[in-house]
Amino acid sequence: MTLSEIEHQYDFTYPALYRQLERDGMLDMGEYGPDWYKLVYPTLTDRPTLLLHADDFELLNIEAVADAVDTLLDADDYRKIDPAFQFIPFAQTGAGDHYCFFTSSLQDGEMPIVLLWHDQNEAQYLAKNLQDFLFHMLLTSMAEQDTYNEVGDEDFKDQLAKTLGTHARYLTPEQAQVLSALLNRDIIDYEGVLPKGRKEAHRGLLTDIELASLREAMIPYEKFDSSFAYSTAG
Repeated sequence: MTLSEIEHQYDFTYPALYRQLERDGMLDMGEYGPDWYKLVYPTLTDRPTLLLHADDFELLNIEAVADAVDTLLDADDYRKIDPAFQFIPFAQTGAGDHYCFFTSSLQDGEMPIVLLWHDQNEAQYLAKNLQDFLFHMLLTSMAEQDTYNEVGDEDFKDQLAKTLGTHARYLTPEQAQVLSALLNRDIIDYEGVLPKGRKEAHRGLLTDIELASLREAMIPYEKFDSSFAYSTAG
């Protein structure tokens, strides 16, 4: 199956940027399976594909996209998606929530990106378009070194540098410049603020407060982080 076939089957048009990513091989992540991380992942690290190192982000291949859309449209699916809404998944979290193009909310040529939660009747706005989504995800990656899996400082910065090397052309010049400047920073330890006044230790090139400030200044979106019910059930 091709992107054009998916567009024809579900009557929508992918953003031009997504088409460019596909032409450039940025959506080619190989076939997922038990040995993907061992056999395929190492072949992608020198020229990272789309958000390869992003936390809790698994790119879907074309066949998986078609399967996911069919499932969401299935009247017997437990989520009972409102027919007024059209979601086209392109990635998922480890828990099975889907990153989607929200095609029925297209406005002035901008197609929002939402996170469709699988275990609650909620779709969460992430960005007003794909380019802003990529910038925000890259910012987030720079703010969150993976200390859980013991990714060292050198490997962390190397992953970010190689990722920016393959992703910069899909950003605005200003966005790419900001990320490049952040790469020249020293890694810091900081405390992120959680609900109810709780705090959590983090390590990265910028704090959560700086990340929020950059997001608001460079990719403002009044719907960011707001949610709506996607289901007709209940």
